[in-house]
Amino acid sequence: MLKSKTFLKKTRAGGVMKIVREHYLRDDIGCGASGCAACDGAHEGPVLELQPLDRASSLCPQPHYLLPDTNVLLHQVHFNVWRLGTWASVASCLRPSGSLETYVEQLQGENSNDRNDRAIRVAAKWYNEHLKNMSAENRLQVIFITNDRKNKEKAIEEGIPAFTCEEYIKSLTANPELIDRLACLSEEGNEIESGKTIFSEHLPLSKLQQGIKSGTYLQGTFRASRENYLEATVWVHSDDEENKEILLQGLKNLNRAIHEDIVAVELLPKHQWVAPSSVVLQDEGQNEDDIEKEEERERILKTAVNEKMLKPTGRVVGIIKRNWRPYCGMLSKSDIKESRRHLFTPADKRIPRIRIETRQASTLEGRRIIVAVDGWPRNSRYPNGHFVKNLGEVGDKETETEVLLLEHDVPHQAFSQAVLSFLPKMPWSITEKDMKNREDLRHLCVCSVDPPGCTDIDDALHCRELENGNLEVGVHIADVSHFIRPGNALDQESARRGTTVYLCEKRIDMVPELLSSNLCSLRSNVDRLAFSCIWEMTHNAEILKTRFTKSVINSKASLTYAEAQMRIDSAAMNDNITTSLRGLNKLAKILKKGRIEKGALTLSSPEVRFHMDSETHDPIDLQTKELRETNSMVEEFMLLANISVAKKIHEEFSEHALLRKHPAPPPSNYEILVKAAKSKNLEIKTDTAKALADSLDRADSPIFPYLNTLLRILATRCMMQAVYFCSGMDNDFHHYGLASPIYTHFTSPIRRYADIIVHRLLAVAIGADCTYPELTDKHKLADLCKNLNFRHKMAQYAQRASVAFHTQLFFKSKGIVSEEAYILFVRKNAIVVLIPKYGLEGTVFFEEKDKPNPRLIYDDEIPSLKIEDTVFHVFDKVKVKIMLDSSNLQHQKIRMSLVEPQIPGISVSADTSNMDINEPERKKKKLQK
Repeated sequence: MLKSKTFLKKTRAGGVMKIVREHYLRDDIGCGASGCAACDGAHEGPVLELQPLDRASSLCPQPHYLLPDTNVLLHQVHFNVWRLGTWASVASCLRPSGSLETYVEQLQGENSNDRNDRAIRVAAKWYNEHLKNMSAENRLQVIFITNDRKNKEKAIEEGIPAFTCEEYIKSLTANPELIDRLACLSEEGNEIESGKTIFSEHLPLSKLQQGIKSGTYLQGTFRASRENYLEATVWVHSDDEENKEILLQGLKNLNRAIHEDIVAVELLPKHQWVAPSSVVLQDEGQNEDDIEKEEERERILKTAVNEKMLKPTGRVVGIIKRNWRPYCGMLSKSDIKESRRHLFTPADKRIPRIRIETRQASTLEGRRIIVAVDGWPRNSRYPNGHFVKNLGEVGDKETETEVLLLEHDVPHQAFSQAVLSFLPKMPWSITEKDMKNREDLRHLCVCSVDPPGCTDIDDALHCRELENGNLEVGVHIADVSHFIRPGNALDQESARRGTTVYLCEKRIDMVPELLSSNLCSLRSNVDRLAFSCIWEMTHNAEILKTRFTKSVINSKASLTYAEAQMRIDSAAMNDNITTSLRGLNKLAKILKKGRIEKGALTLSSPEVRFHMDSETHDPIDLQTKELRETNSMVEEFMLLANISVAKKIHEEFSEHALLRKHPAPPPSNYEILVKAAKSKNLEIKTDTAKALADSLDRADSPIFPYLNTLLRILATRCMMQAVYFCSGMDNDFHHYGLASPIYTHFTSPIRRYADIIVHRLLAVAIGADCTYPELTDKHKLADLCKNLNFRHKMAQYAQRASVAFHTQLFFKSKGIVSEEAYILFVRKNAIVVLIPKYGLEGTVFFEEKDKPNPRLIYDDEIPSLKIEDTVFHVFDKVKVKIMLDSSNLQHQKIRMSLVEPQIPGISVSADTSNMDINEPERKKKKLQK
């Protein structure tokens, strides 16, 4: 049956256009219920399973489906009531709008919400009539769930069983804890008893949009401070460099915004501008309506400062878009006995505490839990939320790993069957079809060089002498794009994940293991599909020819960096693999020298490696990673391949190439590096990357050999983040750190989705594959780059969090140790130090709670910190005591105390036998027991 609607529309040119919309209605769409004889064979989509009840409802004792309205699904999005096992199935949207029996037209004067409500009621009524035809033992009922009073009344009038979400959940008498998971819908009903207004009202979206358009308000992303809960910044979405970042101070000016919300801010008059505070303030969870204490704390922030330090300051006037997510953390149980209202403290210090109601406080204490925010009333010190999930015990490795993955938004669920269905069927072998547009390079002496234990081998290399006396060098990269075709579920999931995430004991793969560790991994002595970049070079590493080809290779050896180095250094070994490695190593040194002469930076960042106990999997040793010549050898050829491919894809796709750039840091970023070098009578020039590289090379001290490494570590901190971008959406392609005019990522497609796109572009460029619409859509490519940049950044943060957690585990078992350290930064009340032995960084504080404060004089120009009569400069050598501070279960940390130089009342003894930072916490727990 065909229904049509005709209307007239005025065009921009002033003409009139007739538009006809047709709606086809069918009478052969099945109901979706398993066991329905009337619809057997008519089911097109997923069938609703017929499952026995195991959670009985006192309101609906017989088997039933649930049909929630749109608002219930929207507001209870974090509540797994719809997936609680086998007691019910959701029947929302079961009958498509193309079904003749349940099609509903909008009536004259009826708004779209009322029409949608009526459509759901029509579907519910149709189902209840239709399912009466099922056999007695299989008969089911459809229950309508709505929190809309009028909608519920109309449903009951029409003979549809209807309940509110709360009524239904409370009817599950065997599971009273489920009521905790209901979202708090009414802000008014959950306001604090005092009723005192704390915050100003948020302006409606229409007024905010008008204000932004007129320039009265500025739109930006709200970024809360980790160190000070009364301070935040708003990164403005505009090209105006002067007001790019707006400072916010004080609860009322933050006005209920939460980290990452898109907000509208009003710029305050210049006489109200303030400077960023150097005070560290943590929310101690005081009485909710004790606002006087907050005002007292805010006064601490406003100290006399130099006018140059004042920043544009504003206040939040409205929320344009909430970017709330489920938050991990711990319950701070109320001191009031039998109270159901408690505060939840998120693991992320940028998120405010959240007030929840739960009957399970005793069970949840000392556990990591997930909580969702429901709203933030004007007269509540904290937002309201509800309990979502219990993750496990604090400190448990599995629980803490789950927390860091969730907190950094790392997709880590098992791959779905839809994704796995696109994997090759095993056993797999190379076919004639696979060989089309592909060279057979299995005769070449190819080998791979990777860290120990690596199973996802992306790259392999070869080097051989040609008959004309020149050298042929090849970089062979796993041909992942052969297995992952554009647009299918496997491709979409890989794009969503963006990158493989490497944790200390775990790897979260971007692609399923069959590909990452088997079919795509360039393991030795098996045939593998590759994408090869091959150069003809002179013995002085001058490139004469470059070509790209899809290929088949058979790696002759999978080596570790240490094994490859041993072959190169051993005079007794002269086989083909070793000869190839020596040739590659010689060329790599020449290539590196050439890059450095052009201005490429050689920076430093301490990386650590944990040695795990084979049984407990706890860290038993912590060392900085040793870098060999072979690390540099592999890196040089990966860089060369990436640059060569970048040039090729940009030649072919000037508007659609996926490239990677590294912006030059602003001069202000280098201030700390320049000042630190000056304090050691060294000059660091930062006009260009070449000037920086040369001055770092000259910055040496015969009596202090580690100084150059410290300078390079500090220089690394001055750098900007490298990002992916689409060539048609940017003009600046330069990679500052590599001193290269163009760059991309081609060499790691098993673990980076960007490389898969680059492989597809290169395959089209050489005629080895065909293009598809999304590949040449620069706007879609720009959106993809945005996700890839986000995923890459989150993967780095997750990796650092994993290292921090395992470092805590290491010192928990090792106990207290004293080690030599170097000062990286001086602060107003602390020094930040690096311990070379462990590659560990930490802060030594000189002001402690409940202790008299020492006399501190901070000089920002040198920079230096004078404590009593001792002066500390950047790069000074000190001795510190390292211990694990477990006094705060939520935020356990490595604590450092000064041992040397000796300062009375500040320095601690080098003796580690009588110190126990966690003793007060143990005594407290004992008393509680």
